[in-house]
Amino acid sequence: MKYKFLEHTADMKFQAFGKSLAECFSNASYAVVEIITKDKVKPIIKKKIIIKGKDNESLLYNFLEEFLFLLDTENFILSKIENIKIDKELELTANVNGDNVKKYKTITDIKAITYNDMFVLEDKKGYKCQVVVDV
Repeated sequence: MKYKFLEHTADMKFQAFGKSLAECFSNASYAVVEIITKDKVKPIIKKKIIIKGKDNESLLYNFLEEFLFLLDTENFILSKIENIKIDKELELTANVNGDNVKKYKTITDIKAITYNDMFVLEDKKGYKCQVVVDV
């Protein structure tokens, strides 16, 4: 399982999973896309992103917030993440593919990623993160 949605009174809440921190973050971004659209987004536009954080939670927040920024400023919606790497200084680099969101039917508008109930944990199975988005 890459991610699952959880009950929340007003917003959307999910947990994402991965064998590595990078895979966990990738799966969290795919959950964000599913909140926005159920359509399969085509990987037409390519971008490289570089994100920094002071800890895993701020890195996750900044990573997911980057996709909202790209959505709002360039109408870019994610399709696929490739070559995602997180170094020891908590710098994340990735090649991302997506398309113009106007080509797809959107179902939910995300106002913001929040720190509310956010966590990033490592256990024997790998990594798990939890995110609440303001819709």
